[in-house]
Amino acid sequence: MTMRTRPHAAARRGVIGVLVAVLVLLTGCASLPESSAPQALGTLDREPTSDGPPPPISGRDPDLLLRDFLQATATPANRHEAARQYLTPSASTRWDDAAGTVIVEKPDTLRESRGGDAATYVIRARKVGELSADGSYRPSDGSMLENKIEMTRVGGEWRIDELPDGVVMDNAAFAKAYQRHALYFLDPTGSSLVPDLRWVSVPPAERTQRLLDLLLDGPQPALTENVRTVVAPPVALRGAVTKANGDPEEVGVGLGGVRIDLAGAAALAPRDREMLAAQVVATLSAAEVLGPYVLLADGKALDDRFAANGWSVADIEQYTPDAHLRNKIGLFALRNGTLVQVRETGITPVPGYFGGVGNLQSAALSEDGQLVAAVAADAGRATLMVGSYGGNAFPVAEGATISRPTWNSDGSAAWAVVDGERVVRAAADRATGTVSKQDVDISALTAVTSALSPRLPITELRISGSGVRAALIADGKVYVAVVERRPDGRYAFTAPQPLAVGLSTRAVSLSWLSGDTIIIAREGNVDPVVTVSIDGSEQVTQTSQNLTPPMRVVSAALDTWYVADSRAVLQLQYGQPVTTEGFWREVPGLTGENAVPVLPG
Repeated sequence: MTMRTRPHAAARRGVIGVLVAVLVLLTGCASLPESSAPQALGTLDREPTSDGPPPPISGRDPDLLLRDFLQATATPANRHEAARQYLTPSASTRWDDAAGTVIVEKPDTLRESRGGDAATYVIRARKVGELSADGSYRPSDGSMLENKIEMTRVGGEWRIDELPDGVVMDNAAFAKAYQRHALYFLDPTGSSLVPDLRWVSVPPAERTQRLLDLLLDGPQPALTENVRTVVAPPVALRGAVTKANGDPEEVGVGLGGVRIDLAGAAALAPRDREMLAAQVVATLSAAEVLGPYVLLADGKALDDRFAANGWSVADIEQYTPDAHLRNKIGLFALRNGTLVQVRETGITPVPGYFGGVGNLQSAALSEDGQLVAAVAADAGRATLMVGSYGGNAFPVAEGATISRPTWNSDGSAAWAVVDGERVVRAAADRATGTVSKQDVDISALTAVTSALSPRLPITELRISGSGVRAALIADGKVYVAVVERRPDGRYAFTAPQPLAVGLSTRAVSLSWLSGDTIIIAREGNVDPVVTVSIDGSEQVTQTSQNLTPPMRVVSAALDTWYVADSRAVLQLQYGQPVTTEGFWREVPGLTGENAVPVLPG
């Protein structure tokens, strides 16, 4: 597999089609480049250009024309006007391009019959993924697609006369035509932004408008009940979106910023106005639409503080998902079953219970470092212990096995999996010092609906910084689910999405790398560390230099990744300029198979 060693922020940018082809060829991963993107395929009505799409090549043989058609389907403008040129007029009238979109890998065009004026072909290909009408992506199970195509001559030229409804798109063409972007909504408390990945195919000058339209349309169905949005009715766009100086041309292309007037925003409370700005600025800046962002509410400044110079990314930094991934308390570790703090001056046990015992199997700290959850082993049993840093701990749950704990970013609760089949949430009341436990409903995970549905046991669980998603390993496979808080105060994991479906070995550990990317450690000697986007569309191999499999644990902060392999704990830092050949370095003092990194989260 082609290896990229660079920061996750850079990994969110475009990936050239050649890289996609190499990734798929050498690894068999059913993944797509991170910088492709669809829109509501088949439903977008774009203004045609003066020239229109290029016509089919004259005199093309039917099999070659069919391949050209598969390339043309990657252009969704005007209800796939480019692709419809390859159809007979009657077929174009009948073809419903909005019936669904399937991304396939290396399609074959197989001839069944061919006469003087008629031919029958079969498109056969492995499914890579599917696109919803809202531009969201879902990986496929790799099953085969077979579509029969009837072709005929029209005016001496071969054209498609019969084909199934829906769009079949070659992944290489998809990679060139689409870009993936993140829409940003808010967690239920309104304190953190939640990425919602969509794929869009529009010219650069239309990108800003399209992203704002998608943002106003709201989150994808799986997130609707679990996020907030201020960019919603009665708020609406008021007039044209322009550059900051009012120029309506090439908005969002290069310098010049953007000016957006929002009707209905004047009635919002100050806090809601700030959240609205956070959603808009984060969405546009992530798509490389440069600021300043001049935001108006019914013709007047959305916030007088930013009336003169507009908003910048720094003004909404506290809302960004990455804010929760910054390690504010430093590195900790388990060494010989004891929680220790790792400093440049040395390694010392932490005060209190967690630094005084020697039977801890795993541990996690709250983001502020004030609370600790750990799994203690005794007489063949495991106990989840929760307590304060430097203080005492309380037993919360017991089982034959308990997964590594994980905390909400606000430190309100620790989560873990007992015996691979029961998820518990331990809510910590800081005012009283008490801990209460509740079971989490995982019935949506265990309901088998496809070959990619999760199967027990669940061996790893990590809650995202926003608290809206959970990444997990079930039966060696990777998934991301939505964390749903129900009206009765209980929690459930819903809408499981498979990730990294092309992995050839079992995953053993994972960690959130950013709001939309997960890092995975897996079994085997080849490419033991990979990253994957939360929609499953891209899988990237990371450097394995200096790693000695098997991998045991992976844990990540915003600028540093940690892995425990068979020899030691190693780190990969991205604070320095990235070289073409990054390598993992041992953390001094954390050698041996009994050392494991511990980070907040």
